[in-house]
Amino acid sequence: MLCLMLISEAKAQEYLYEIGGMLGSSFYMGDANKTTLFKNMHPAGGAVFRYNANFRWALKADLLYGHVSGSTEGLENVFPNGAQASFDRSFVELGGQAEFNFFPYSDKFAYANARRFSPYLLLGLGITVAPGNGKTFASLNIPIGAGLKYKVKNRVNLGVEFSVRKLFGDGLDTTKDNQLLDNPYKINGSQLKNKDWYSMLLFSVTWDFGPRKRPCNSNNSNSAIREN
Repeated sequence: MLCLMLISEAKAQEYLYEIGGMLGSSFYMGDANKTTLFKNMHPAGGAVFRYNANFRWALKADLLYGHVSGSTEGLENVFPNGAQASFDRSFVELGGQAEFNFFPYSDKFAYANARRFSPYLLLGLGITVAPGNGKTFASLNIPIGAGLKYKVKNRVNLGVEFSVRKLFGDGLDTTKDNQLLDNPYKINGSQLKNKDWYSMLLFSVTWDFGPRKRPCNSNNSNSAIREN
């Protein structure tokens, strides 16, 4: 019975769920910014919910708000007829990701080599909607990123993550009054080319809840012993 309890705890954390908030910045990469990371950063943030399947794997859902902007002024590449363009817009994202922890993540269960910090990778799927500016943009996105989580104390987690969102459209940087950045070179692209991207650097604070049910505990064990 003791061995079964140890095996069960090694596979599971003390709490199933986390809920909290994220705050940081977002920036755009596309026709008006091909290569420069962290250019024109704007505030971003939202809410996050995480289901901890075990020490290594977690499923995360988030609802985020951000802002992006860009300008062709000063870029080395030349647009048709020397045209210039700029844009500025907000977006909302609803998404989900799977996270893989490099280390078993917990502030307990030392016998399972659990650690109170762990780097992690994330991959998922979401939808981005950018209303306003006379033209609403909506697209699926694929978030890819990495982060670091740290359990400050029982039930309190801090985290930081950087991710890029690959969009399946080229209209994030396009407004009603400015159509130049919607495929400016008129080259037929694919789902992997000629599409916009945006990135997010976010810090998070989450709270653990929902104690995990264990198949064996002292009360049930004592009752079973007495009945026998």
